[in-house]
Amino acid sequence: QVQLTESGGGLVQAGGSLRLSCAASGRFFGTWSMGWFRQAPGKEREFVAAINWSSRSIYLADSVKGRFTISGDNAKNTVYLQMNSLTPEDTAVYYCAVRQGGPYNLAGAYPNWGQGTQVTVSS
Repeated sequence: QVQLTESGGGLVQAGGSLRLSCAASGRFFGTWSMGWFRQAPGKEREFVAAINWSSRSIYLADSVKGRFTISGDNAKNTVYLQMNSLTPEDTAVYYCAVRQGGPYNLAGAYPNWGQGTQVTVSS
């Protein structure tokens, strides 16, 4: 059974940075991918970033390109989301997710999710 545990959220001023972590436990075979999504109050869950764990190819939403990056640590089975130049529009609960196969920018493609971590950016 796959378990995902996020950490690193918090309150930060606009222009600041945060790094989110997502530790994955369980067995993974073949090609698999991890993604980050976020959900603000009253809005749908939206794609932020994803990484193909085998090829290390990364994918970023247009809204975060140039500010966020995603990376992974094999030894720790952990994916990171480095968030720089944060704005109040980045305020949301951030979720990590994992799927067998290549990365997708659709939440429905990921069967396994973490509990989420709150990120609040003050102006």
